[in-house]
Amino acid sequence: MKEAEKEAFMREAINEAEKARAIGEVPIGAVIVLDGEIIGRGYNKRETTHDATTHAEMLAIRDANQRLSNWRLEDAELFVTLEPCPMCSGAIILSRIKKVYYGAADLKAGTAGTLMDLLQDERFNHQAEIESGLLKAECQNLLQSFFRELRLKRKEENRKHLRRRTE
Repeated sequence: MKEAEKEAFMREAINEAEKARAIGEVPIGAVIVLDGEIIGRGYNKRETTHDATTHAEMLAIRDANQRLSNWRLEDAELFVTLEPCPMCSGAIILSRIKKVYYGAADLKAGTAGTLMDLLQDERFNHQAEIESGLLKAECQNLLQSFFRELRLKRKEENRKHLRRRTE
């Protein structure tokens, strides 16, 4: 796949992440591509659904599985703004996704090379190729700005609460 195509698909994942941000979710987005066409989309919905499994990758995999009426995504490629966690890496392996492109590394939960590499562990029956750092700065900025805004919002709420207590 050409660099311009990869960047275009990662921008689609970023668009999905923006949807998460718009509803107050951690802005992580994913798309699944097969034969140059997006077949699955997802963005974080954990806070909205109160379901720990509703990560962007999981929702994109479910979407692709439903569209294809098949749990196997053997020649598909996943584009995700943040490195997959253990749960998502497990789903990637089990769905047999061919390649994973991610933007920002996840220093706390990344299992596509940061903390460990589940996706290329030969003890599993399937391995996925990995390409990291695709539009890294944009993906990192999306997350950093979200958490910066969240901290400012919480700080302001604490100030208001303290003002009310002293009145």
